[in-house]
Amino acid sequence: MNILSIQSHVSYGHVGNSAAVFPLQRLGHEVWPVYTVNFSNHTGYGQWGGSAIAASEVAAIVDGMDQRGALALVDVVLSGYQGGADIADAILATVARVKALNPQATYTCDPVMGNARSGCFVDPAIPQLLRERVVPAADLVTPNQFELGYLAGMEASTLDSTLAAVDAVMATGPRAVLVTSVHCPDAEPGSIEMLAVDATGAWLVNTPHLPFKANGSGDVTAALFTAHYSQHFGQTGSARNALERTTASMFELLQRTHASGQRELQLVQAQESYVRPAAHFAARQIR
Repeated sequence: MNILSIQSHVSYGHVGNSAAVFPLQRLGHEVWPVYTVNFSNHTGYGQWGGSAIAASEVAAIVDGMDQRGALALVDVVLSGYQGGADIADAILATVARVKALNPQATYTCDPVMGNARSGCFVDPAIPQLLRERVVPAADLVTPNQFELGYLAGMEASTLDSTLAAVDAVMATGPRAVLVTSVHCPDAEPGSIEMLAVDATGAWLVNTPHLPFKANGSGDVTAALFTAHYSQHFGQTGSARNALERTTASMFELLQRTHASGQRELQLVQAQESYVRPAAHFAARQIR
């Protein structure tokens, strides 16, 4: 597949496109990255160099790609951290252009806003833009449980309320939802879950929870799930298969990173885990 990925870039470490591009390439996909910010490192360090990229520059890059005929070849548009509130228009315009040229193309939105531990860490205008304009235009969205609750405008804490929130988001437009970092009261102690839902059903997978914070893990998860799911978009079993493959790869990546003692994802060192993970976690159908 040809994947146009509109996300942030950091020179040191792995978040945004700096986390998503290599795993997608390792899976054999062509990836064309467009950056929304150009930073020295992710903002979790508290200090960084660089700046956000203007929406006009993003649009100019997309225009240049279109002049080469590239937009007609795009199978998937993937977007993540947007940097500024004006990037939404550039992303939506790009998605519309790609779909006009290739009606079979799909759009994955990773609605990066924040998490339950840190709260929202983006421009205050971005969450509303994501909920009202960007997410409804997406085919697949990949929020964490905290972001899902905001997008749905309702609590997402138990499994039932999380499923209800997924249904509310899908009612606005998306055909599939992956929910990451799911913590429900009835889950096994010391575990974490992911939930994948589309028109064919809902599947939940459970893994041990590794006790550390890994910036960029959501970006890799969104990229891997997008790659696995988009090849068979909406077909029966595609959500389950994509969920299981993504979970196995991510567990091995996080396990390797935790064992290394490093703060940044061991993205390159774990590359075989994207293609041939040794781990397997069976997803169970819950609806």
